[in-house]
Amino acid sequence: MQTWIDAALKDTPQGQEADRILRTCTHCGFCLATCPTYQLLGNELDSPRGRIYLMKQVLEGKTATATTQLHLDRCLTCRACETTCPSGVEYGKLVDIGRELVEEQVKRDSGGFMRWALRTVLPRRALFSALLRTGQFVRPLVPGALRGKIPPRRQPKPWPEKTHQRQVLMLEGCVQPAMEPTINPTTARLLDEIGISVIRTPSSVCCGAISQHLGHPDEAREQIRRNIDAWWPHIEAGVEAIVVNASGCGVQVKDYGHILREDKAYAEKAATVSKLTVDPVELLLNEEDNLTPAAGVPRKIAFQSPCTLQHGQKLGGRVEGLLTRLGFELTPVADAHLCCGSAGTYSVLQPTLSKQLRTNKLNNLQSGRPDLIATANIGCLTHLNEASEVPVRHWLELLAGKGAAST
Repeated sequence: MQTWIDAALKDTPQGQEADRILRTCTHCGFCLATCPTYQLLGNELDSPRGRIYLMKQVLEGKTATATTQLHLDRCLTCRACETTCPSGVEYGKLVDIGRELVEEQVKRDSGGFMRWALRTVLPRRALFSALLRTGQFVRPLVPGALRGKIPPRRQPKPWPEKTHQRQVLMLEGCVQPAMEPTINPTTARLLDEIGISVIRTPSSVCCGAISQHLGHPDEAREQIRRNIDAWWPHIEAGVEAIVVNASGCGVQVKDYGHILREDKAYAEKAATVSKLTVDPVELLLNEEDNLTPAAGVPRKIAFQSPCTLQHGQKLGGRVEGLLTRLGFELTPVADAHLCCGSAGTYSVLQPTLSKQLRTNKLNNLQSGRPDLIATANIGCLTHLNEASEVPVRHWLELLAGKGAAST
C-alpha cells in the first residue's frame, strides 16, 4: 500500500511505524473472513481493511471525524486479522496509533465520561476493589442489567509461604484480585507444589492495556515504568520469569520493550521484562510430569481460548494440548478463533455487539455439553459467566502439582 504520511508525523517514531505497517498491507481482504465485527455488521468500515483505510487517511493529514472514531471504537482489537493476514500486517500496533490520533482530534460526547471513568477506576486496584465490594454488598438491590456485571463474592485462598530456589514474579493485575480472588493464590500454590516460589510485588500496578487501547498511551507508559521499577530489583537478583496469568495483560507486558523503545531511561529494562514474561502454559509445558488434575474438578470441559492468547501471544492450542494430555476431555468448539466480546472495556462501551458475540460464543462452547468452561483471561471469564449455563473458571484452577520438587 502506497502512503504519503503527513509532514507533521512522517519523521516521528509513531509516523514511521505506521508507514511501515501500512506498506505491508496488500488490500487482499483475507482479514474480512475472520473479523468478528464485519461478520456481525457486514460493513467494510467495520473490518480491518476498512479501518486501515480510515487510519491511513488520518495519517496522511485528513481530519478525523466522528465516523472514523465510531468504526475504530467498534474494533475489538482481537487481532484475529493478524493470524489470518498472509502479509504480516501488525494491525494491533496500527490501531493503537490510529486511536491516539483520532482521540486528539475528535471531541467525545457524554460517552467520553465512561471512558475516562474506566481509565480512572479499573487500573487502581484498591479503588476498584472498594467499589466492587460495595456493589456486592447491595447486589440484590442493583437493577438486573447492572447486577450481571457484579460477580458474587468468592473467598480468596491463602498464599503459600515456602521459599524455593526457583523464583518468579507474577503480575497480580488490577481487577482480577477483586473480581476473582482465587486465581492468583491458586496459581502461586500450583507453582509452589512443583517447586517454584512466587515473589509478590505490591507496588506493581495495572499492565497499561486499558489506557493503551483507549487512546491514551502516555498513561500506559507511566504504568509500565512503575511496574518495571517494582520488578527490577528482583530481576537483578535473578528471577527466572514474570508469570502473567491473565492473557490480556500478558500480551501487553510482552510488548513493553516495543512500547518503551524510544525511552532512553527504560528501553533496555523494558526489553528485558518482555523477554522474561511468560504465560503460565509456557512455563508449565516444561513441568508436565509434575502436574495432575485437581481433586473434584470436572474432566469434561470446553476451552475458550482468549484472543490475547491465540492471536496476541500466538499460543493457540498450547493449553488445549496440555489439558488433553493430563486427562481432560475437551469438547469441540466451532469458530474457536472468534472473540467472545469481552475485549477489555469493550463489553461496557459496546454492549450490544458484545452481547451478540457472547451469545454466539456460548452457543459454540456449550454445544458439546461440557461440565465446565475453562479460559485464560479474567475479562473473558467474567463476561462469559454472566450468561453461561455452566461454570466458567480459569484453567489453572483445574490443576494441581504432584508434590513440591526438591529445592
